[in-house]
Parts: sequence; structure tokens; C-alpha cells
Amino acid sequence: MNFTRWSARLPGTQRRAARGTEGSVPAARGEYGPRPEHLAADAHDPDHPGTSVDTLDTDVPALEDFSVRDLLGRLPGLVALVYGPEHRIAYVNEAYASAFGPRTPGATVAATCPEAEELGLLPLLDQVLRSGKPRTVKSRRTADGGSYTVTCLPVDSPHVEGAGVLVHAADVTDHAVAAERLRTSERRHRETAVTLQRSLLPQELEQPDDLRIAATYQPGVTDAAVGGDWYDVITLGAGRTALVIGDVMGRGVRAAAVMGQLRTAVRAYARLDLPPHEVLQLLDGLAAEIDASQIATCVYAVHDPNEGKLVYASAGHLPILVRDEDGTVRKAGDPTGPPLGTGGWLHASGSLALPPGSTAVLYTDGLVERRREDIDEGVDALARALAGASGTPQVVCDRLLRALGVTAEHDDDVAVLVVQHPARDGADAELFHNAALELLGGVEAAPRARAFASGVLSSWRFPVELRDLGVLATSELVANSLQHGTPPMRLRLRRTDRRLIIEVTDGDDHLPRRRRAETEDEAGRGISIIATIASSWGSRRTPGGGKAVWCEFALPG
Repeated sequence: MNFTRWSARLPGTQRRAARGTEGSVPAARGEYGPRPEHLAADAHDPDHPGTSVDTLDTDVPALEDFSVRDLLGRLPGLVALVYGPEHRIAYVNEAYASAFGPRTPGATVAATCPEAEELGLLPLLDQVLRSGKPRTVKSRRTADGGSYTVTCLPVDSPHVEGAGVLVHAADVTDHAVAAERLRTSERRHRETAVTLQRSLLPQELEQPDDLRIAATYQPGVTDAAVGGDWYDVITLGAGRTALVIGDVMGRGVRAAAVMGQLRTAVRAYARLDLPPHEVLQLLDGLAAEIDASQIATCVYAVHDPNEGKLVYASAGHLPILVRDEDGTVRKAGDPTGPPLGTGGWLHASGSLALPPGSTAVLYTDGLVERRREDIDEGVDALARALAGASGTPQVVCDRLLRALGVTAEHDDDVAVLVVQHPARDGADAELFHNAALELLGGVEAAPRARAFASGVLSSWRFPVELRDLGVLATSELVANSLQHGTPPMRLRLRRTDRRLIIEVTDGDDHLPRRRRAETEDEAGRGISIIATIASSWGSRRTPGGGKAVWCEFALPG
């Protein structure tokens, strides 16, 4: 094909009238519009001395004065010109031939240009011919690993029947490789950050005797930085369990590091067996010392199976939701204090009933917060979803995430902690028992306590050895309370499917401690005996004054 006979005309470009001869004079200036004012000025321009209008070249060259073949041939980009519905090759420039090899004029693109199929150009050429509009595809890769951004422009010719397409491909291999390296680096950075975040969360949730617990953490995908969402489950002894969830505002390693420090501190404070509001009070001071500019929210709750309720305190966190067995959902109310680290606030504890058959949900704002939507609406949506959610704690977690539209592409971190207090019946219920005795002061209190413990442990069909250890522990705890405590006094025995718990409460808030008794000492060995024979022991102050001292024995099997 004679390319010089096909002068490509781009859509929207005004063509000039054909010239009469090869050496004809270019068109007059009037053809290009009115003469510019600065050219119509006096020949001697005072601002440009030595410049005369008469010396300016007023014959502006037209596009037809340049060789299109020469222009396209020198372009560093890859250029091909195809024509007709079969996309036959009219021309390829040197850059195109160097990249993909020479092409035979008149051959079809589909038959002789494998790179067109690799780049997905065949359907693109059809679209351009049908629509008459340019199309561009970005960073398409060929089999040899090269990447190209390709633009297809419709062109026409008075000498060729049917329209054609000008294909321009820019080699963006270096940019694509750099972008892929950047994506890989960001992916590794994110994986490292998520690994850090997950390593700071519990690797395996503790499962108390009386509760069934599951948790879910899903990092957001906004960028490579993770957030500071966290949760924890801490067994406190005597059947009590602490439940914690919190959120350090912001993203990145700094937020995750602060979260890790707060979680560690909560576990340390929990071992003191303090009321929830006192734990948050200590945590508030620590948060200010770690980073006063970092805002964090937290809920700390304690479940006591003997009382069947959650005692909680909140530092600016979203309310706990509880679903009763009949599907009714209740929301924890006040007290709620400001976020951690603000200082100057006295936190207070509240309580929320958690009877058998109920489910409690603790969560972070990523679950319920949406753009252009009030967060209270999100909490209400979660309550509606919880009302219809049943099954195991993990199933409830999954259903809540789906109901709230949390997917793998969610843009915020989400942490959810689901706690169930199962209703037991049949053989399972026989493994859980409670017994209590009010202790009246006097010399008869200790014998009555021993006789009570012996009878109860026998009725629970414990082995003789465990029963004797339980009676000994009861005797020592009651004796300690009679000597150092004040009325009212109470003995409580509790068995679960895993352990025997013995607890004595009295009205004195002085906590016992283990000490080494000298040979000549007549007292001071009670707590040492308890620590020796029991699996674990501890003490705590009780609300309203007083203390509780307890010990546990692991059941055989």
C-alpha cells in the first residue's frame, strides 16, 4: 500500500484546501484569522527596538507542509496505522518494528500481530471503528513482560474505503515494574503491621467454666496501617471473668504499640481483682503517661456467676448490648466517662443482668460507624441484628459482621467480642451446683462450716481425697475470717464441670497475704496451707466494704 496516498485526518481537525501544484504558495494569512494586534502595530516597536513587522515571516506553515510518515517514524512511541473492518496494516513506525518486529502492509492485525491479542486490542479496535471515539487502555502486559499504555484514535482517508485506526503505544514497563514493587512493599508492610496487631491480641481466648466466648478482629483495608482495636478475656479466679474491649484512635504502628501497652496494663490491673471503675482509673493515668495526644476508649466488665450479672465501667466506649433468651435486646446505660488519658474524671461502675441463656456483645466503632450516618443509628442496627442472631458465639460473630455489611474490603478495623451465658439442663446442669452458709460468730462457726462442707461435697459425689482437701481448705478459710475478719461472714461452695471453688466473705477489707511462719509461731500458717493444697487462691475487696478469700481445686479427669 502506498502510504503517501493516505493522508490521515484526525476527527475534528480542519483540512485546508488542496493545493494546485507542488510549489504553490502557502495560503494567505487571512485564512488563519485576523492579524494579531502586535503585528499590526507600527513597524518600529518601542518595546522591541530593532524589530520590524516587515521582517516577520507571516507565512505560517500548515500541517500538510510536513511529512506525516517522517513525523510518525521519529516518534519514540510505538505507532501503527490500520484500516478497514478487518484491521489491515497500513504502516508501523520504527519503534513499533523494534519492539514487536516488522509487519507486512495489508496483512490483518489478528493474523500477524500476536501482541494485539496479548494487549486486548482487537475488541478495542472494533469499538473505535463503531463509535468513532478514541479509546485508551492502561498498563497492559505482553507475554515477554513488557507493559504498554495504548491509545486508539479513529482516522479517515479520502483514498481508502472505510475508516482506519491510529494505534499509539507508550512503553510503561519501567513504571509498571516500579508500581508493582511499590505494591509489593506496601503489601508486605501491611502484612507486617497486621501481624504485629494480631500478635498483641490474645492468641487463644480463655474459656471460663460458666461462659462461652468468641471474638473476631478484622483489619481495615484503607492503607498499610492497622488500627488500635483490641479485646481480652481474663479469668480472675473463683469463677469470675473480666471482659475487655478497647480502641486506640488513629492508625499505624504507634496506635498498635499504645494498644499493646494498654492491654498489658489491663491484665496486670485485673490481677489485683479491683472493681471495674478502679481499673479504668488506673488505666486513665497510664494512658496519659504513654501518650497524652493518643485517645483511647475502653470497656472493662466483670462477670460473677454467683450474681448472674456484668459489672462494668466505660471510658468513652460504645455501650454493651445484651440479648435475652426471648430475643429482647438491652443496652448498657450510664455510667460512661470520657476516653482514657483525659484525667480529672472519677469513673463509676454500673451493672447489667446476664442471666442463663443471654448473650452479651462488646464491639468497636468500626462495626457500627458509617459515613453520613449517625453512630447511634449503627448501634440500633446492631441491636436489631443481635435480636435475630442465635447459635454459638462464633456463629453470632459472623452473623453480626454480615448483617452490618462488614466485608474483606471494609475501610475500618473491627473487633467484636461475643459472650454467652448458656442455659444448662439435663446431665450438663448436674455438673454445676452452688451452696452457701451464713456464718455466725462464735466457737461453733468453724465446726458448723466443716460439717456443712463435708455434707455438700459428699452429695456432689467428689472422691474422698478431694472431699477431705475441700473440708481442710474450708476450715482454714473460716478460721482466718473468724480471727481477722468481722461479721457478716458467709461460706460459699461452688462446683463446675472443671473445678471446686471455696469462698469465704466477711466485713473487714484487710486482705490476707502469705507469709513465712517461724517454728515457734502459733498462727500465720493458714494461707500457706491453702496455697499448698489448692490449685490457686486469691482475695479481693467486695463492693460496699469487706473482702472475699477463695481457693480452687481442679477436678480430676
